[in-house]
Amino acid sequence: MVTQHWWVGVLGLLLLCACENDMQKVAALGRRTQTPEEAHGIDAYMSQGGKMKARLLAPYMLRYQQDTQRIVFPRSLHCDFYDSLLNIESILDARYGVYYENMNKVYLRDHVKIINLVKKDTIYCEDLYWDQNTGWFYTHHYVEVHRATQAYSGTGMRATQDFNNVFLDSASGHLKVQNDQLP
Repeated sequence: MVTQHWWVGVLGLLLLCACENDMQKVAALGRRTQTPEEAHGIDAYMSQGGKMKARLLAPYMLRYQQDTQRIVFPRSLHCDFYDSLLNIESILDARYGVYYENMNKVYLRDHVKIINLVKKDTIYCEDLYWDQNTGWFYTHHYVEVHRATQAYSGTGMRATQDFNNVFLDSASGHLKVQNDQLP
C-alpha cells in the first residue's frame, strides 16, 4: 500500500516547496483599480429648480469615482450661464477644469476668462477656485479685472459669484472714483 501512493507524498512536498507569496502581490489583490469614465464632445445643460442655468461644452471629459469623486476637463471647457429669460448672462472659458462632486467646488486653470455680458466686466487669471456652497470665487495668483469704466490687476482675489463684490489682496491699476466717494 505504501508503494502505490508514493506520488501523493512527492506531490505534497512539491506543493510545500512551491508556495511562496510575494507580499506586494498579495496586498495588491485587495486594492481596486478603477479606470475613469471617459466621454467626448460634451454638450451638457444644467438646471436648478426646473430652470436652465448653464450649458457646458468640452471636447473631452474624465470622471473618477474613487475616494474624491471628480470630473476632469483636461482639454478645455466653455460654459454659458443664463438668466431667467434664457439670455446668456456670462461666459466662462478655461483650458483645464476639475469639478469635485462631493464638495461642490470647481478648480479652473490655464487662461481662465470670465465675461459678464450684462455688466461688460471681464476677469482674467491663471487659476481660479469656485466654492458653490459659499458662492465665492478666489485665487491666490495674478488676476486682471476689466470693468466698463476701469481696469485693475493684483495678486489674490475673492469675489462673489455675481462679481458685484471683488476684493484684491494686492491691487494696482486705474480706478475712476467719484468726488463724493473719497474719504
